[in-house]
Amino acid sequence: MRDFSLDVSESEFDTAVIALSRRVPVLVDFWAPWCGPCRTLKPLLEKLAVEYGGRFVLAKINSDEAQAVAARYAVRSIPAVKLFVNGEVVDEFAGALPEGQVRAFLDGHLPDEAERLRLSAEGIADPLLRAERLRQAASLSGGRQSIVLELVGALLDARLVEDAAAGLETIAAQDRDEAWRSLKARLDLMNGASALDESALAVRIGADAKDFEARFALATALAGRGEWGAAFEHLLEVVLRDRADARGKARDTLVEWFGLCPDAKAVMSARRQLSMYLN
Repeated sequence: MRDFSLDVSESEFDTAVIALSRRVPVLVDFWAPWCGPCRTLKPLLEKLAVEYGGRFVLAKINSDEAQAVAARYAVRSIPAVKLFVNGEVVDEFAGALPEGQVRAFLDGHLPDEAERLRLSAEGIADPLLRAERLRQAASLSGGRQSIVLELVGALLDARLVEDAAAGLETIAAQDRDEAWRSLKARLDLMNGASALDESALAVRIGADAKDFEARFALATALAGRGEWGAAFEHLLEVVLRDRADARGKARDTLVEWFGLCPDAKAVMSARRQLSMYLN
């Protein structure tokens, strides 16, 4: 029970509830020792916290000892139960509800096992391991589109292009939204890059820094390999060095690739440089 249920004092509230709720839903039970209905509800919530196995954490707060927190969240009668997600109250109920109603309340807000696996994959840096976790989530969800598309993104990060293509094909034509099209564009970029001779392109650029055709081709090859920062640099060089058609093409390509690149830092840096070069 100690893993999923904890007593929280007023001084611990921001850490044990607000901060924790950014990682897992936190169900806060405001109770008091003199409250009869609280004595009925509290053991039920503790039992459910264990049964749900970490899908939420139960935080028990003695409202007599945490009056400032109780006032902050407008607790006027107890037991008062509030569900926190990402630092905010998303729903609540008052009184000792029967078990069936409490379960319905929880099930309406808590992530299922597939969603839990998906969320856990967000913290995995290795794209192969992240893809494996997302495969499990996709299987459990019965092919939920949002999870399948995250899996495709991880497969592209891991350069498993055939698996990524197969994943995209599982999405029905009528359901192929902007997220699907963005991943398809990444896949096409990677497939097109594989036929380019990077060494020859680098030699051409070394001989003529204004060989924009070679720069575009090398940028495509680098982006296809996931080296987005280097790819952006070549396109930014075109923007810097040209004042004609190539400049506009490089700008438009950069804007398009910003939407495809999974590296937020690389995108932010390139955006700043592009803005500086255009002004």
